[in-house]
Amino acid sequence: MKTELHPEYREVLFHDTSSDTYFLINSTVQTNETKEYEGGTYPYMTVDISSASHPFYTGKQKSATRDGRVARFNKRYNRNTESTSDDE
Repeated sequence: MKTELHPEYREVLFHDTSSDTYFLINSTVQTNETKEYEGGTYPYMTVDISSASHPFYTGKQKSATRDGRVARFNKRYNRNTESTSDDE
């Protein structure tokens, strides 16, 4: 490998600020900050959201299946959205 062609691959400390969780992951991200973590000093990077705080991974995902224009129309005109039978 050429030494000046590839970025430095090293352990970087990521901090999820929304859940106050730290991750020590190998990365090539460039940062000027460092922070001590578990006895070592690592390059430090903050992130707004990660697997520790994202609703998809935490299981706190909200379902919006009945929201929208059609649901508001059905609610306004008291329409039942369940399947109807034309056999009658």
